[in-house]
Amino acid sequence: MRKKEDENKIEFYEISNFKFYLEDDMGSPINTVNAYISDLRQYQDFLVKYENINDVSEITREDILRYIESLKRKDLSKTSIARKITAIKDFHRYLCKEENIRDNPALLIDNPKPDKPLPVVLSKDEINKMISSIDQEDVLSIRNRAMMELLYAAGLRITELLDLTVRELHLKEKYVSVIGKGDKERLVPIGDMAVSYVRKYVEHARPILMKDKNTFLLFFNYKGEKMSRQGFFKYIKKLAIDNGITKNISPHTIRHSFATHLLEGGVDLRIVQELLGHEDISTTQIYTHIDKSRLKEMYDETHPLAKRGEDDDI
Repeated sequence: MRKKEDENKIEFYEISNFKFYLEDDMGSPINTVNAYISDLRQYQDFLVKYENINDVSEITREDILRYIESLKRKDLSKTSIARKITAIKDFHRYLCKEENIRDNPALLIDNPKPDKPLPVVLSKDEINKMISSIDQEDVLSIRNRAMMELLYAAGLRITELLDLTVRELHLKEKYVSVIGKGDKERLVPIGDMAVSYVRKYVEHARPILMKDKNTFLLFFNYKGEKMSRQGFFKYIKKLAIDNGITKNISPHTIRHSFATHLLEGGVDLRIVQELLGHEDISTTQIYTHIDKSRLKEMYDETHPLAKRGEDDDI
C-alpha cells in the first residue's frame, strides 16, 4: 500500500504505522524509533527510485540484497549496515504480523559479521628498544634475547617458537624450519642479528639450561623444562612496561609487528602470507589495513601542514 505525500514523493504508509507500533505497543526509546524510521525512509527511497517499487507487497529478497550492496558501496561500517538490516528485518516481521504481506522477504537475510579490531602493532623503534634492553648478563638473559630476536626475525607464533628444536635451526644458511598449524612446514629466513644471538644461546646458555637432558628442544626455563606460553607472556609484558611501552601487548604482537613492518618496507602481500604460514590470503590482508592506518598516523606526525590550526592562514 502507498499514498502520495506530494507529487514527487511516494511514501509507504506502513512505515508510519510501524513507528506508532514501536512507540505505543513496544515502548521503544525515542532514539531507537527515530533511528529505525530514518533507516527505513532511506530503504524506501532506494526501492522507489531504483527498483520502481510502489507497494511493500512488491519487495523481494533480491531487492533487499541490492539495497544492502548499495550500502556497502558507500563504505559504511559493518555496524551501521547491521543496524539498517535489523530495522528492515523488524519492519518486514511487523508487516507479516499485520498481514500486510504474506511472505517475509527479509527472513533469510544475514547481518554482516562485525569488523575485527585491528591488532596492536609496535613501531620499529619500540621493537628495537625492547630487544636491545635485554642485557645478556646471565644464561636466562641470553635465552631471552635469542627468543625475542627469533620471534621478530621470523614472525613466529608463540607455540612455534616454544616448539622449535635445534634440528630446525639452519644458522649457516640463515633460516629456520617451522612446523605451523596443521603440521605444515615452512622455511623462514632470518637475518644476521638473529643468527648471531641464537648461536650465542645454543653455544653458551642452552647446555646449562637443559641440565644434561637428552632432547633436541631449543628453549628451556630455569628449571630445565620446556618454556610455557604463560611464562613467556608474562616476560614480554614486563619487558614492554620496563621500556615505557603502555600498549597492551602479547607475544603475538611481535608477529603482527613483523608482518606490518614487512609491508611498510614494500614486501609483496603473497610473500608475507608465505612467511606467516597463512593458508588464506584474506587472513594476511588485515595487515594492509594496519599499514594504511599507520601511514595516516605517520603523515599526521611528520607533514608540516598536517596539523595546521583552525586560525592559520589558508
